[in-house]
Parts: sequence; structure tokens; C-alpha cells
Amino acid sequence: MARWKVTTMFTFVAATLFFGAFLMAMGTIAWMFLLYHDKMIAALQFEPIPHIPVYQIRIRRPRAVDAGRAAAVRVPNGAVTA
Repeated sequence: MARWKVTTMFTFVAATLFFGAFLMAMGTIAWMFLLYHDKMIAALQFEPIPHIPVYQIRIRRPRAVDAGRAAAVRVPNGAVTA
């Protein structure tokens, strides 16, 4: 008799906790839908920006000067360090 009561009480407590957790999860999901409804609709209706280039940028880099025409004076590696 006592074993049946303990088992029944454990079942009721477990079912109550499970049902409470389930209701809490459903409430959280419903609350998030209500809170972010406008943002979800905006994200679904978003049209991406077309990939047409607006600006045409040209990067110009000067070419390396030929070794015979270099204006800079070359210093050996050991002369720079003290």
C-alpha cells in the first residue's frame, strides 16, 4: 500500500513539473512571436540590394624602378646597424 502511494505521488509530481515546463516553453515561444512579429515580417519581405557597382574605383600603383635607374643610394646591411 505504501509503495503504491509513493509511486502515485512521484507520478503526479513528475507530471506536474513536466506539464509546467511545457507550458512555460510554449508561453516563451508565443511571447517571442508576439514580440518579434514585425521584425520577422520585415525579414521575409526584404529585397536584397542589386549587385550593380555604384562606384568605379581604380587603384594605381607605381611600378618598381629598374635597378640601373634607381635614384636611392644603397647602403650595405651591416652599415645601418650599430
